[in-house]
Amino acid sequence: MSAVSDLPARAPASEVPVVSPLSHTDPLGNPFLRTRFVLPARPGTYLRRRRLADHLDQAHETPLTLLNGPAGAGKTLLAAEWASRQSPPVAWLSLDGADHRPGLFWAYVLQALRACGVPPSDAVGAPVNASRVSRRLLSTLASELNERERPVVLVLDEYDRVADTKIAEQLEFVLHHAGRGLRLVLITRTEPLLPLHRYRTVGELTEIRSAELAFTPEEAAALLELHGVNVPIQAARNLVDRTRGWAAGLSLSALAARENSDPELYLKEFEADRSTVADFLLAEVLKRQTRETQDLLLRVSVLDRFCPDLANALTRRVDAEPLLADLHRENAFVERLGHSWYQLHPLFREILRAHLRVRLPGLEPELHRRAARWLRRHGHLPETLAHSAAADDWDLAAGALVDDLAIGRLFTGPNAHDLTQLFSHMGPEARSPATDLVRAAHGLSHHDLDHGLANLRHAEEQLADDDRDLAAARLSCALLEALAARLSGCPPQVEKAAETAAELRREVPAHLLDKHPELTALLLTHVGSTLLWAGRFEDARAVLSTVSDAPRGPSTEAPREEAMGHLALLDYLNGWPGRAERKALAAVSEADRPGPPQATGSVIGRLVLAAVAVDRNELDRAQDLIDQTAGLPFEARDPVTAAGRSLAAARLLMARGRMRAAVEAVAPAIPAAVASPWAASQQALVTSAAHLAEGRPDKAAETLRAVSGEQPVCAVEAASIQLAARRPAAAFDLLDSIHAEEHSGPAVTVRAALVRARAADAAGDSATARKLLAQALLTARRERLRRPFLDEGAWIRPHMATASLHDLAAGWLTPAPPLPRERPGPPSPPAPLVVVELSAREHDVLERVARMMSTEEIAADLYLSVNTVKTHLKSVYRKLAVNRRGEAVRRARDLRML
Repeated sequence: MSAVSDLPARAPASEVPVVSPLSHTDPLGNPFLRTRFVLPARPGTYLRRRRLADHLDQAHETPLTLLNGPAGAGKTLLAAEWASRQSPPVAWLSLDGADHRPGLFWAYVLQALRACGVPPSDAVGAPVNASRVSRRLLSTLASELNERERPVVLVLDEYDRVADTKIAEQLEFVLHHAGRGLRLVLITRTEPLLPLHRYRTVGELTEIRSAELAFTPEEAAALLELHGVNVPIQAARNLVDRTRGWAAGLSLSALAARENSDPELYLKEFEADRSTVADFLLAEVLKRQTRETQDLLLRVSVLDRFCPDLANALTRRVDAEPLLADLHRENAFVERLGHSWYQLHPLFREILRAHLRVRLPGLEPELHRRAARWLRRHGHLPETLAHSAAADDWDLAAGALVDDLAIGRLFTGPNAHDLTQLFSHMGPEARSPATDLVRAAHGLSHHDLDHGLANLRHAEEQLADDDRDLAAARLSCALLEALAARLSGCPPQVEKAAETAAELRREVPAHLLDKHPELTALLLTHVGSTLLWAGRFEDARAVLSTVSDAPRGPSTEAPREEAMGHLALLDYLNGWPGRAERKALAAVSEADRPGPPQATGSVIGRLVLAAVAVDRNELDRAQDLIDQTAGLPFEARDPVTAAGRSLAAARLLMARGRMRAAVEAVAPAIPAAVASPWAASQQALVTSAAHLAEGRPDKAAETLRAVSGEQPVCAVEAASIQLAARRPAAAFDLLDSIHAEEHSGPAVTVRAALVRARAADAAGDSATARKLLAQALLTARRERLRRPFLDEGAWIRPHMATASLHDLAAGWLTPAPPLPRERPGPPSPPAPLVVVELSAREHDVLERVARMMSTEEIAADLYLSVNTVKTHLKSVYRKLAVNRRGEAVRRARDLRML
């Protein structure tokens, strides 16, 4: 215990100094206890910490030095080790409870000076009364010290035992008038009754406090090694986190771990309440307190943090404020957080909670309940929920969540996973409207419509019979109704929920709406997704843009990702692959940030990127992106996400010529109240293409009857199939039926031009065909759309061989011609029609690699994580068939990509 305790060990008799025979007794007539003037012995496991010793050396430059920390912080041994390295004179005095009277205190100080070889003169004299000391004695002592050429260092250990204000005033008087002749070092657990502010203001105070006394992980590892315990630095770091670097806790844990067969596991999992650490804290801290203070400490041990009012709610007294202030002042392991809030040292808290269960069995749940009620009244929702759950009071927990309008936090925000885990312990016996709403949210978040709707209906029935103002609960119902409508693909239901929510928003306090922006963001995302499913693209875009353009915050990131993913899908379906890619990349990059997996925005974003990759003939990349969605949460279980997955998978299979597999992929069982026109059109297109590939043109054309110009991309592809089925009139009818709105993008115009070019070629009009091909190439080059040209087949090749069209295709659709001055090299194998192109983000990364930027510099420049940059680089290497940065740059330049 001497390795860490502030109680000094007894020195061997040979180290006890010889005291002048003139001073054998104190004012009470008792002999001086000579061991109180001896430096405490340091054990073999003592670790000298250079940083603290260097700081303590400043004691020579300041009149006053303070070592202030809790029991077991290592203050005494630090000072003793430092004092042992100093040149005399250094006077050491270990105080005890008997020194609280001025005469006795100064008698021992004078004896400490004699013991270190600085005896006061006869003019100073000695106190004759234990209760008082003359002013003349103090003045004479200060005068003699002031005349010294070499200052004396006086170390007063356990100065917190001195509580008499007279002693503090007398000590400050001597220190002030001794000038440079005295250097005073106080070792204490409490704040001394000295004017520290005056010394601190003029730079005459050296301070080492608890935070500095705490061991670092590296120091902890070295201390453990001295005890014969060798563990990795991470294990030491974990132990420091648990003990807050407390010296006694580290040493006692090391002693126990040394006797364990698996020291590393012991240090990780030891039970604090059943260890020597508990014995130390109970003896040194808890048992020193009054009965009222002990009761307070035991009760607040159920709290992570507390203020006086909260502590009073647990004790049902009104004395918490002065008790907590005293505990903090005494360094009794009560730490101040600021603004009147406190916390217990983690190990002390563990031990007190175990002690609470023994001393006051059965009280812990009630303490949690009292805490939850107080915290709820004062607006501390997360802690309210935690203590309600600890009390097994789920009606209180769910009621607090719903009343605070925080039902959306079960779906989004940094603590969504923790909240879901917390309420997963809720039993069936809790049957309030709020608990039913939480159950409904849990069911719907896992796409369990049956259980989710059953609980939602039960909550709504109870709320309908309640006359209280329950606008927050009813608004929560509207949010869940919108989610249920989204999962069931029912636009009328989602619009009804949105109207109800708009009415209820006027009844809910504005501060709650401002506090929980995620509720509105989630509601609008559900509305937008359902409208998109129904093919109401412009209505969906307006709603989803409101979410994506709203101010960003942690609680709205998930719905914002979803909104951006849906907007990317809208752009893709309208024929704008470049726009779709940018939005999808934004959604995916936000979802890839550190933290728990988020909602479906990242899934839809990856699926859109896969579809764009197919259009650019980057088939391996498309497959990778589709594969990634299989391991993401919520996978493809709502209608839009399910249809997006089937669309991307089917297009990839079609590009690889696997028509039957594409038909199976595009027709998943998606239960929905309202059919999706674009999903139905995609299914018809794939099925028709399969019939055509199998030599059934009539069956292919018949399948396309449901496709109209309201879905431009689908109508153009249908026209292409009709033309391939030798039905040019039907093909041109479809092309003419396309609405010429501005939202039809390059994917529409490129494919439409190719269909008309093919028709012109079939009619023998080569000039028109080449003119249309030139238009298509110019438009496709900006978007790097290669797949439409590959799908055209053999008829296009003679036209592409002409000089004008070859130049338009060179470098992105076909390899670029060599520069005129280049010396012809050895013959190379024929290049494919299409060179695999880099994505926009991969191109950005490669450009910076060419500028000799490091991975970290690229990440900072592009606002990406280092891991994301490395992923892009791997993809660049794979696409360019290289293994190194330099090779990638040279290859890209050869291909005119840079």
